[in-house]
Amino acid sequence: MKVIKFLFLGALVISLASCNNQATKLKSLDSEIDSVSYALGLDMGLKINANFDDINQDAYVQGMKNGIDSTNMLLDTKNIGTVINTYFQKLQQQKMKEAQEAAAKKAETDFAESKAAGEKFLEENKTKEGVVTTDSGLQYIVMKEGNGEKPVSTSKVKVHYHGTLIDGTVFDSSVDRGEPTEFFANQVIKGWTEGLQLMPVGSKYKFFIPQELGYGATPRSGGAIKPFDVLIFEVELLEIVK
Repeated sequence: MKVIKFLFLGALVISLASCNNQATKLKSLDSEIDSVSYALGLDMGLKINANFDDINQDAYVQGMKNGIDSTNMLLDTKNIGTVINTYFQKLQQQKMKEAQEAAAKKAETDFAESKAAGEKFLEENKTKEGVVTTDSGLQYIVMKEGNGEKPVSTSKVKVHYHGTLIDGTVFDSSVDRGEPTEFFANQVIKGWTEGLQLMPVGSKYKFFIPQELGYGATPRSGGAIKPFDVLIFEVELLEIVK
C-alpha cells in the first residue's frame, strides 16, 4: 500500500504544479517554496520510478485533475479501489511466481543429487512387500487398518504423526511432542490430502511422499526439509472432528 500512497502523493504534486499554470520549466530554485515544492516532486517522482515502471503519466495526471475538479471522470469513484487493488495484487502474484520459478531453477542445480537420491529411493521402495503405489506416485504401507469412517478432502481430522527424511532425520513429530494435532485435510501437502482419504478412522499408515506431492523445489526456508526431499510419515488417524 506504500506504493499506492506514493502514487497519489506524486500525482498531487504534479497536479498542483499544473494548476499553477507553470508553462515553462524551472531552471533555478529562487525561493524556499520553490525548493520545497521541487523537493516534494522530485522525491515522489523517484519513489514512483522505483516502484512502478509502467505508469502512464498522462492518465495519471488527468485522473488527479479530474478528482480535484470532480468532472470528466472516466471511472466511477466506487470502482477506484477495486481497479488499484486488483492491479497490484496481480503484480504481486506475478512477482511471487517469478521468484518461485527462479528458486526452483536454482534448486534443480543445487540439489540435483538429492533429487536423484529421492527418485532412486522411491523406485526401490515400491518393490518392497506391502508397499502400495497410487496413480499420483504416493506410496504407503498399512500398519494397522481401522474400521471407522474415511475422511474426505474437506474433513477436519485429528492425527498423530511422525515425519522423517529418507536418511532418518526427524523433521516434525506430534508423537515426540506428546500431543495430536488437528487440521483440514485439504490444507496440507498433496500427499497428506490424498493419503488421509485412504484411511478409515483408527488406522495407522506409513506414507512415502514424493517431492511432487510434498514441498517440491521450495520448502519452507530454514527447516530440515530441503528441495526435492522425499517425506516419510507414520500417520495414525484418531478421529474426524465434527
